[in-house]
Amino acid sequence: MSNQKSGLKKITSMRLFMPIVCLLVIIIVATITIPGFLTISFQNGVPYGYPVDVINRASELVILAVGMTLVTAASGGQDISVGAVMAVAAAVCCQILSGGEVSVNSLAAPIILAFLAALAASALCGAFNGFLVAKLNIQPMVATLILYTAGRGIAQLITNGQITYIRVDSYQIFGSYIGKFPIPTPVIIAVVVVIITYLILKKTALGLYIESVGINGTASRLVGLNSTMIKFLTYVICGILAGIAGFVASSRIYSADANNIGLNLEMDAILAVALGGNVLGGGKFSLMGSVIGAYTIQALTTVLYGMNVSSDQLPVYKAIVVVIIVVLQSPVFQKALASRKAKSQAAKPAAEGGN
Repeated sequence: MSNQKSGLKKITSMRLFMPIVCLLVIIIVATITIPGFLTISFQNGVPYGYPVDVINRASELVILAVGMTLVTAASGGQDISVGAVMAVAAAVCCQILSGGEVSVNSLAAPIILAFLAALAASALCGAFNGFLVAKLNIQPMVATLILYTAGRGIAQLITNGQITYIRVDSYQIFGSYIGKFPIPTPVIIAVVVVIITYLILKKTALGLYIESVGINGTASRLVGLNSTMIKFLTYVICGILAGIAGFVASSRIYSADANNIGLNLEMDAILAVALGGNVLGGGKFSLMGSVIGAYTIQALTTVLYGMNVSSDQLPVYKAIVVVIIVVLQSPVFQKALASRKAKSQAAKPAAEGGN
């Protein structure tokens, strides 16, 4: 019996336990409230259904959550400009592909060139944020508020205030499917991003450096770590990942819509990091926890839409569920729960002794 209890305690104490439980709860609620939620059908070899929609639509959020995790861990703050950076990257990409035209049916430049230009623009945005936070020691939320406010205006300037349409199949496949291949292309891109980031963090000392700087930047400097450069690097990486997400999002709608691409995704990315069990004050982090958190947020969004909740009401319901989940995961709540459990266990032998 004691072995079973110790095994159960070991499982529940795992960092990914609560994020997985939260995701399962959302799935169970969806299965009960939405008929056929777990049903997957195939048309011309391509899968359709709510599960596919959740996994596919979460791709951009997963990519953003990876970058947000690194920024949060290193600086103890969040980059609220990632949605606007997505719009900037999409604008640069589509403007190059269209050759400055509003709508085109053929490409004016190779896709790889436009993609690299979009990444360069988003990396520059990340470097700007990183300079303000790492070098000038400006609070992350305040520093990134600049691009959060101005980013979409920059995107509008790039596209001359127009929505640029790229009606070319070779570009649209990055937001849909490659022929009859059953896995959506955005999912493949998201998986590749997660795997590459995970390998870099595990095979190099970068992950350890980020955690060290996040826990105590002063102590990290004393042992020889360049905390300024590490923080700066995380913001550049976050910017690049936002650029990739912007590329996928623009391909999905085959256009650069500066007003809507990445809109409010920065908040969902922060929530994904929180739901993944990461401390928003910096320090140790769980990359996979954030990925699971991203799918939880998207599953919740899909469930609410499936229950005919309007887009205007969506943030209210999402906020209620997220508050409940975050409270359940909070250290204060868990400490109070553990304290109450310890008191009940202490009172039990005393009651038995009295009998």
